[in-house]
Amino acid sequence: MQNTWDVIVVGGGTAGLPCAIFAARRGAKVLLLDAADKLGGALHLAQGQLSAAGTKVQKARGISDTPDEHFADILRISKDTVNHPLVRLAVDNAAETFDWLMDCGFEMVPEHPVEGRAHEPYSKQRYYWGVDYGRSLVKVLVAQVQPEIERGAVTLRLSTPVEALDMENGTVRGVVVGKGDAREVIRGRNVVLTCGGYAANPEMFSALNGLPLFGQGAYPHSQGAGITLGLSAGGYLRGAQSYLSNFGVILENDRYPSPIFGRFNTYPNQRQPWEIYVNTHGRRFIREDEPSVDAREHALLAQPGLRYWIVFDESIRRAAPPQMADRTREDIAALFDRHPMFVKADTLAQLAARMGVPAAALADTVATYNRGHNDGRDALGRAHMPRPLSDGPFYAVKHQGTSVTSTVGLAVNHVLQLIQDNGAPIPGIYAAGEILGAGQLMGSAFCGGMMGTPALTFGRLLGDKVLQFA
Repeated sequence: MQNTWDVIVVGGGTAGLPCAIFAARRGAKVLLLDAADKLGGALHLAQGQLSAAGTKVQKARGISDTPDEHFADILRISKDTVNHPLVRLAVDNAAETFDWLMDCGFEMVPEHPVEGRAHEPYSKQRYYWGVDYGRSLVKVLVAQVQPEIERGAVTLRLSTPVEALDMENGTVRGVVVGKGDAREVIRGRNVVLTCGGYAANPEMFSALNGLPLFGQGAYPHSQGAGITLGLSAGGYLRGAQSYLSNFGVILENDRYPSPIFGRFNTYPNQRQPWEIYVNTHGRRFIREDEPSVDAREHALLAQPGLRYWIVFDESIRRAAPPQMADRTREDIAALFDRHPMFVKADTLAQLAARMGVPAAALADTVATYNRGHNDGRDALGRAHMPRPLSDGPFYAVKHQGTSVTSTVGLAVNHVLQLIQDNGAPIPGIYAAGEILGAGQLMGSAFCGGMMGTPALTFGRLLGDKVLQFA
């Protein structure tokens, strides 16, 4: 095996694959390591959301858009809580990345780009999904790296976790794989950490986010190994203040982290709510037809345990559109006899006991809502109130806010070098992808495509322009 590699890429996912591809095309000898037994990383489970302004697709469809407008939208949606240099680097180079993907055969949902889907919408149609979610990206990236592997420019070693960094006088000189007698030091002129986040590691998740890891939905290899490696080199973390969860899922059980069972459709633009949402105090905390995804998510963030119940009565159960896209009204009704997150009772007092919320508070909440329905003036400003909650039996479905991405990440400079807390770069080591954390690239909001596209773009930039290995 080669004595010293030009580039050692630790992680063969969204950022690592383009880094290896473009570095190899520049003439580098690349070693690509991954702890998993296949390439693609979290893309195998991710939705694969992308966003880019000024793409060829937009121009062909008459959509006028610029990186400046993209940047302004991200500042608006995040309330200016992002890392400006990193976001600027991402949006200024996103179109070139997306155009490259399209040239390589990326299959986009035909009606895209759109302004938004699942997150707060952009002001322009610059949001793209693959027809097979993240797997559409895996297909393209693996097809592009395979010729580089076949011609020997990229050497791939799967099922090979990096145990430590090899350092000398404050400079990263390579990596260490294996333990004991199998320990192997591999030297490299550049080490690039692209090995994902920590959203599958309950201990690290709790330590960095200050909350339990409630849901088990992240890529299993997202154990935070790259965070540990980066800190061992002298790096530090940013973004902890920006933690945000989704608006809640239905878990299989209360043993955290629990597998995710599903979720009700809480998007008013897709299904107007008939039910009410109450927190663990038995009180409503948001107008259920609030149109802003971001407002709903931040309202949940303020609730005890990121937890709430969706409550309705028999009349609503029979008349409302099904609450879950993949289940009929009858399917959902059957869950109340067998799933721990679905409870029903003949009276509100009995329902409150099964929910574990104060009975008097729940009764008052329902009475207040019913008065608002009858008067046409809801206390929280809700407009869509088709029916009161008055006909037993009564139903409640427990929803839990959680996250499948990593908020906190390693600090890097404008060329993606790992830096110390005084801003000084650490020679020999770079980072890209989810290891940088959502807090730096999306701030205290979910900005569509601002995890996937920056990862692809930063990996491409590192391999194509930044890394020096002559």
